[in-house]
Amino acid sequence: MDPLPDPARPGDASAIAGSGAHEDRSASTYDEIVVVVVRSGGIAGLTREWRAEPPPAQAPDWASLIEQCPWDAAAAPRSGAASPGADRFVWDVQARCGGDERGAELGDADVVGPWERLIDAVRDFGRAPESLPPRPH
Repeated sequence: MDPLPDPARPGDASAIAGSGAHEDRSASTYDEIVVVVVRSGGIAGLTREWRAEPPPAQAPDWASLIEQCPWDAAAAPRSGAASPGADRFVWDVQARCGGDERGAELGDADVVGPWERLIDAVRDFGRAPESLPPRPH
C-alpha cells in the first residue's frame, strides 16, 4: 500500500519510522490524523480496508494510540516469518499523525497489545458499537 500523502507537502511520500517516544503535543499540533488498516489473506483471501480520520477534539487520544505502537520493532525483519502461515491474515497499518508517517506489516500473531488497540479503534471508527463484528484471532 502506498504511504499516506501529506497535503502540506505535495509529492511527499516518505515514511517516517518512529519509536513512539515523542514529547507530549497539544491537539493543535496534530492538524490531521489518518490511520488506514488493510487486512489481507485468510481462508477466502479477501482484502478489507478500514480508515479513521478523527476530528481534532479526538486527536490526543488517537496520537497516543499511534505512539504506543512499536513501529521500529514491526519494521525489523522477523526471523523465520517469511509467511504468516496458511489461512492467516496479514495486517498493513499506515498512520499519519501531524507530520509523522509510519507503516507496519503485521502477522496475526503480532496483533496484540497496542497494535490490537489501534487496529480495533480504526475498525470501530464511525460504526455503532452494536454493529461491530469480533476481530478474528
